[in-house]
Amino acid sequence: MDSVQQSALRKTAWRLVPLLTIAYIFNYLDRTCIGFAALTMNRDIGLSNAQFGIGAGVFFIGYCVFEIPSNLAMYRFGARRWLARIMISWGLVSALTAFVVGPNSFYGVRMLLGVAEAGFFPGVTYFLAAWFPAQYRTRMLAWFLLGIPASSLIGSPVCGLLLQMDGIFGLQGWKWLFLVVSLPCVVLGIVILFMLADRPQAASWLTQPERDAMDEMLRSEVRERPKSSLLAAIADPRVLILAAVQFGFTLGSYGIGIWLPLIVKEHQLSNLTIGFVTAVPYLFASLGMMAWAYHVDRTGKKIFHLTITCLLGAVGLGASVMSGELLPALIGLTLALIGVTAARAVFWTIPTRFLTGVAAAGGLAFINMIGTFGGFVGPAMMGELRDLTGSFESGLLGMGAIMVAATLLSASLKLLVAQE
Repeated sequence: MDSVQQSALRKTAWRLVPLLTIAYIFNYLDRTCIGFAALTMNRDIGLSNAQFGIGAGVFFIGYCVFEIPSNLAMYRFGARRWLARIMISWGLVSALTAFVVGPNSFYGVRMLLGVAEAGFFPGVTYFLAAWFPAQYRTRMLAWFLLGIPASSLIGSPVCGLLLQMDGIFGLQGWKWLFLVVSLPCVVLGIVILFMLADRPQAASWLTQPERDAMDEMLRSEVRERPKSSLLAAIADPRVLILAAVQFGFTLGSYGIGIWLPLIVKEHQLSNLTIGFVTAVPYLFASLGMMAWAYHVDRTGKKIFHLTITCLLGAVGLGASVMSGELLPALIGLTLALIGVTAARAVFWTIPTRFLTGVAAAGGLAFINMIGTFGGFVGPAMMGELRDLTGSFESGLLGMGAIMVAATLLSASLKLLVAQE
């Protein structure tokens, strides 16, 4: 690689990735801070475990239904404008959660939040694939996906502290939590509108030779039996298997993330202590994901590593119920979080190897639509089984079984994708 290409990639990475990662930290925090709010909100507005699980998960119904339309709109209007629109609208809607008064209003706002956020993640995946060649894509995605564990690593203690604002200006602590983590998203959306560019030739931060070098690198990429039609992409067995795999590890990710504060609370810890304790698994998940992503970029064995990460998620979930003590449970859940978080970084480099154009915009959204439904099933399943059995063990084992299925499906991809 010559010096012009290196310079273009370096400038582009520093311009785009940190901003998108910060945006994703807030994006994911908007979804998972609900677990901390539940420590006091459920009592205040009269939610049962099952109602909370349904409300936490119903977000994903709105998200899934509007996923493909949102990404097709992004393809029509441009990623810069559409990603900014998504961030501004989700920040405003998320802040409304501070004013829910019972199960029905809770369900309604969560559904509306899903509609507002629809298309953000596949939109960024499509955007990064339009900027970075395949040999750098896993690393760039990993830095972006660092927003998931980082949102909990940073957000868990912050959420615990925000709950201590109870009574200030007559608002409960959980209401302050939603307001403080939501409104900055509106500002970030405006920043994104002015900082991003849809393609290299529109990048003000690159010289003309650097723009040309970026275009040439992207044009020269070899793709595995490419699809450029939306219908062909949706009917592709590779896409269908990938959607099922994502369903599995997304179910595990949200099932753990949303319920982790309540799982830890069973060990009689204060809300502030829970905030710091639940940050620890995400520290290891962050480090594990980045190390794994760099290794995958060096070896190129994406399907093999996707299979191993899903297997680690299954093993961790099973190990978390082997003892009733807090430390062994946290170790198991940490292993599971390393697995499901690293799986994401590896996973999203695979479909961009054979989806292009409108098929990439719609196909990635279709995969995420089906996969993200796991974000509804995981929290809802945990809530229902918690009410039914009186413990979290059956829910964690159920998620572990689904992760085993995701592992087998990941391994089957090797039969359909010859070039990793």
